[in-house]
Amino acid sequence: MELLLWRWSTTAQITSELMIAVFFVVLARSVRRVEMRPWIQAWLWNLAALFVTITFWFAQPKSRIAFMVTVFGYTLSKTIFSVLLVAGTWNFVRRRAGIGARRAVIASVVAYSTIAAFTFDTIDKLGTAQSAVIALVLGVGALLLLFTRTPGAGWLTAGLSIRTLLAIVETLAHGARLVPQHFVSESAIGIFVASYSSFDTGAEWVIALGCVLILYRTIQQELTQSNVDLLAAQEVLQELVDRDPLTGLANRRALPEVLRGVFRTGATILFFDLNDFKKINDSYGHQTGDDCLKRFARVLQASFRPDDHVIRYAGDEFVVIAPSADSEQILARVENVRERLKFERSDGPPIKFSVGHASVPVDGDAEAALREADEAMYRQKGAHGGRLRTV
Repeated sequence: MELLLWRWSTTAQITSELMIAVFFVVLARSVRRVEMRPWIQAWLWNLAALFVTITFWFAQPKSRIAFMVTVFGYTLSKTIFSVLLVAGTWNFVRRRAGIGARRAVIASVVAYSTIAAFTFDTIDKLGTAQSAVIALVLGVGALLLLFTRTPGAGWLTAGLSIRTLLAIVETLAHGARLVPQHFVSESAIGIFVASYSSFDTGAEWVIALGCVLILYRTIQQELTQSNVDLLAAQEVLQELVDRDPLTGLANRRALPEVLRGVFRTGATILFFDLNDFKKINDSYGHQTGDDCLKRFARVLQASFRPDDHVIRYAGDEFVVIAPSADSEQILARVENVRERLKFERSDGPPIKFSVGHASVPVDGDAEAALREADEAMYRQKGAHGGRLRTV
């Protein structure tokens, strides 16, 4: 009876583990994520442990050397399988472990397998020790997920916890066969020992499912963060495109959005043009001309409200859009610009300007008002020789 159960349980486990291993290989090739490496290696090592087990049961070696080789191969494969499951879990929680830590773990596993080969001389001793090691290692993985509260790790935590509990029960079952006890019959323990690998397979499918779910949760989070970063970069690029590099003011590209913004509130549009700016460039050089533009931009910003939009329209032309401003306020601010330019300390030439303005009524045509302000500025510039006058 126990032999039949063992054959059925082992066959089911081999089929299941092979399916899981193939699934993870295909998944890793499709997503190409570094986090998948320990998971693929884990299932391959588990297949190796099953291969050692099958070889032993079919060959039934009698020599001590053959049994030692079997114990070493089984403990090495099964322990590495458990360690790699926890390593794969760790990759979802923190960065990958350093090369020093990995070497230390490998050395510890090899040392344990070597000691086991020389120490365990029965299947029950081997089962007791190895099940305890699996329970310890996978229990650490489950606690890691519980304490870090990793998002999307519910199924993986459940799978590791179930497999840990099964390993504890398996440890007790093998241990019960080593010491006399009267609580559970020998036949019941034998049936469980022969068939528990099928229960392990069910728990390992839950672990595999948990790995897939947390993997795609991680990918989703990265895509979301990438989208946020792209939007932030787009805003920065848009700011660079809409910003004049010389004066720091918004440039002409920002004007349509500003005009749309005052459609419901109404506004006053002012069109400024520096007088004799070409003469400044010709007489003093373009560096001085640039300094004059920057100086004029600073004065405009200082003379108008923070909510008013100051824009470098083109060359030596500037536009100010003042939402909900009346004529008296506008005249006062234009006069303030003139006074600031007159008394501002500077080594450059004096700055004179012409200005025209137009009003945008609520729900009015802002584009038409902009053209009207532009035309008013040119009329004033030609009629009065460039002296300040509001038209």
